[in-house]
Amino acid sequence: MSSAPRVAVLPKSGRFESLEAAVVDGGGVVASIEEADALVWADPACPEDLPGILARGPSVRWVGLPFAGIEPYLGYLTDEHVWTAAKGVYAVPVAEHVVACALAGLRGLVHYGRQREWSGPQGRNLVGANVTILGAGGITDELVRLLEPFECRITVVRRQADAYPGAARTLSLTDRLDGLADADVVVLALALTPETNGVIGAAELAAMPKHTWLINVARGGHVQVDALLAALAADDIGGAVLDVTDPEPLPDGHPLWTQPNVMITPHVGNTPEMGIPLLAAHIAGNVSRFRIGDDLSGVVDTKAGY
Repeated sequence: MSSAPRVAVLPKSGRFESLEAAVVDGGGVVASIEEADALVWADPACPEDLPGILARGPSVRWVGLPFAGIEPYLGYLTDEHVWTAAKGVYAVPVAEHVVACALAGLRGLVHYGRQREWSGPQGRNLVGANVTILGAGGITDELVRLLEPFECRITVVRRQADAYPGAARTLSLTDRLDGLADADVVVLALALTPETNGVIGAAELAAMPKHTWLINVARGGHVQVDALLAALAADDIGGAVLDVTDPEPLPDGHPLWTQPNVMITPHVGNTPEMGIPLLAAHIAGNVSRFRIGDDLSGVVDTKAGY
């Protein structure tokens, strides 16, 4: 396609104007869904509206979703369209958040932030630490780069044990306990699928050293909450920093709020202020690729679910 593609941006939301501008920056024209060749989905809050809107767009061939994780949309993915997600788009801010969380846990900042009187020293170095990352996507790419000055020994756990650049070792998901046994920090940065739902449970927590900090910037469903609470209560791990929870938002009165060795951040590894410019650049790039017939960035494997 050499002419300007017609792209609908729906439904209207707070990011609507930025994404319309991104379509134009990529060489497309903003169009109604009835006339569109592609649809950029603009609202994270209403996945159930997608089928009805797509039914009004018989010429739509590409659907761009603005998220890295697309669990709410899995039931709507069909082979009639090419689907893209924002895989890796938010990697820089999320990886930076992981480093902040690791330092907060290892250096005792989670502990000190709760104190109301002078307390004794505690803490370990991130420098030279063993860091195990579950997941091998864009966040891991960026995190490996950010950890270079800290001289960490990095283990990457992924579906298959294909060597991961920058990692001292790469393990398959089935061998994950081996990657947890010497970890000072465990980072969850993987897609939520049936295979990875509840991937951190009692056995995984028991495999970690008693000083390990667990950091979750992926999805709350990766962690079995009852097992985590039991491990925290028994001081079987150092603590946890959770940017995502199950359920989410975490309700008032949930026992995780009162754990002394837990810090909850409200899914802010990537804020709108950080993410919308990154998403706009991603959409502009994909509109440009769509216009000239190049492969799109972030294509979803509809069978794998990410």
